[in-house]
Amino acid sequence: MKEPIQILESWMQAVNTGDLAGLLSLYDENAILIPTFSNRILKGRSNLQPYFEKLASKDDLSIALHEKTLVIAPVGENLTTLSGIYNWRFAVDGEILNFEARFSYVIDASKDAAILHHHSSQIPRAI
Repeated sequence: MKEPIQILESWMQAVNTGDLAGLLSLYDENAILIPTFSNRILKGRSNLQPYFEKLASKDDLSIALHEKTLVIAPVGENLTTLSGIYNWRFAVDGEILNFEARFSYVIDASKDAAILHHHSSQIPRAI
């Protein structure tokens, strides 16, 4: 059984290396994704694939965790939530974009496909 932080690290490595199969394998078959770059809620690994394929097609795609923001909270015997902020970077029309997004995961560390729920959204401007 992996530690929840190892699952997050595997997720970031899969994004950074363009390992789509590895990325999708981290999600439960019925996982929910509220994605950073879509206004739709996606359910099920097969519905996540087109989203991640489009994301993986971005030039210079990378993600980095702001480690000081990470909050790990056990909620059951094998269930844990992970929340924090990561930084996305990729190119659009030759211009490099960098921006922060907040995230939360629900992880079942007893499963190989451990991500049950994942929400990621750009950080809004303060009012």
